Amino acid sequence: MKYRRLHLNELQELEQDFVKYLATNTIPGSDWEKMKKEKPEQAEAHIEVFSDLIFERTLQAVEYLELKTPKDIRTFYCEKDKISMLGLLVEGETPLDLTRNESPEQMMQIVKRSGAKLKMYRAERTYREEREMELFKLLEQGALISKDGGMYKLLAGMKKQE
Repeated sequence: MKYRRLHLNELQELEQDFVKYLATNTIPGSDWEKMKKEKPEQAEAHIEVFSDLIFERTLQAVEYLELKTPKDIRTFYCEKDKISMLGLLVEGETPLDLTRNESPEQMMQIVKRSGAKLKMYRAERTYREEREMELFKLLEQGALISKDGGMYKLLAGMKKQE
């Protein structure tokens, strides 16, 4: 198995996709039910293959990721051959928690009131291993897929103004 087995709730959300997967492999519903009872290891193997297919398809489509902690945001632009990271670190004491969904304006007000400083940083590199595997590892560390890359683009715009 390349990635990991999908959790039960993930499989339930992808039920229709799994039915199509079974149909593609000429496994009708009745045969699937029989396989689960009589050959559970074979059924598990199908779930693992399906899981890898789902992760591979999802990871290939990823363009932006975000990884947040209370005092640090790392945003990633995941190109085909390289990954670029823009980060924002809060230095000093502040009640600001970057994991809360506050507007940039609200965050700036909290920072100004507390006297803390914001430090931007960046990095860029080629992938050390297969692109999708690196992105999967970031997801397993808590990164979330960003559909529009809004935070990355916001930080990129701030970086240009420096």
